[in-house]
Amino acid sequence: MSLIVQKYGGTSVGSIERIQAVAARVAKSHKQGDQIVVAVSAMSGETNRLIGLAKEIEEQPAAREMDVLVSTGEQVTIALLCMALHKIGIEAKSYTGSQVRILTDDSHGKARIKQIDGHKMQDDLNAGLVVVVAGFQGSDESGNITTLGRGGSDTTAVALAAALQADECQIYTDVDGVYTTDPRVVSEAQRLEKITFEEMLEMASQGSKVLQIRSVEFAGKYKVPLRVKSSFEEGPGTLISLEEDDLMEKAVVSGIAFNRDEAKLTIRGIPDQPGVAYKVLGPISDANIEIDVIVQNVAKDNSATITFTVHRNDLSAAHELLNQIAKDLGAQEVETDDAIAKVSIVGVGMRSHAGVAAKMFEILAAENINIQLITTSEIKIAVVVEERYLELAVRTLHTGFGLDSGA
Repeated sequence: MSLIVQKYGGTSVGSIERIQAVAARVAKSHKQGDQIVVAVSAMSGETNRLIGLAKEIEEQPAAREMDVLVSTGEQVTIALLCMALHKIGIEAKSYTGSQVRILTDDSHGKARIKQIDGHKMQDDLNAGLVVVVAGFQGSDESGNITTLGRGGSDTTAVALAAALQADECQIYTDVDGVYTTDPRVVSEAQRLEKITFEEMLEMASQGSKVLQIRSVEFAGKYKVPLRVKSSFEEGPGTLISLEEDDLMEKAVVSGIAFNRDEAKLTIRGIPDQPGVAYKVLGPISDANIEIDVIVQNVAKDNSATITFTVHRNDLSAAHELLNQIAKDLGAQEVETDDAIAKVSIVGVGMRSHAGVAAKMFEILAAENINIQLITTSEIKIAVVVEERYLELAVRTLHTGFGLDSGA
């Protein structure tokens, strides 16, 4: 008997028929003798509908009340899925995040999980029940409802698997695994049989939408075997695992990730002196705005320019803060650009191969794609380009690094 955590996203539970199909899949696993915990998202489109209702009342609603509102989407799904399971003879019990006691910090809309109490769930599993948990949500020390941010149901599922010491966490979605890139952009993209946690973490952080980044961090930290599978067809999916020796000699580049949701801010003419980077970026970070790529340059007159990127949704708030910082530092100007995109190549094989960056730049240069910013890690090279060149860049890099099917 295995303990399996299964997560179903919004598309997978997007209608009553699909919820009933999920119930049938869960029942099949349960009848094989496995203990099953299911984490679910809100039905497809429901979270956006709720956000739309809030914005009809107020453009910038209070973060606490937004969490109370949007968390109701998952509450609908857990109840409906339990009803569907009851109808086919499977005992099931639903839990909201606070009922489980998924304890988070108090960062509304971007909360992080601190602890999960698995006792009630384990008792139900031992009694033969299927446990159905609302993804995306928890509660803070004061009992306030919190949400984990978009894609947070993945994080919920992996965190539940870690807390319950599950044998595997299966993420069911509308794709049948992790691909070398988005098949909607490159039709020749291939499904990967396996990928390392490290590679998946880089791909998720660079814009791959298959898994939410914090879910991969959890899985890697607690060594939870993670598998991405399709809700709509049978298949092995993609196994995300610890790095193995034989993987070191595989393809140099495993995948191409991209992100359309970036925006760039530049502050020019600030003093080149110790602590200036903190004076610029510290207040941005203190406002809970995540900063991605950072570049600092120094001119001949000893003035500095700092350019950095944030999520496009945070551009307005970051711009307002940067204007105030510019006044305090006597900067020459502040510029913003929301027509950019980030493209990244990822692969553990880069560790043992030289010249990967040069090849990437050569491929992009051949298509007259200008690189605005560059950032690297041991297994990733990411570039920021004009958004209009995004798909061309992804396609040419996918071909250039031999990732096309049949290549």
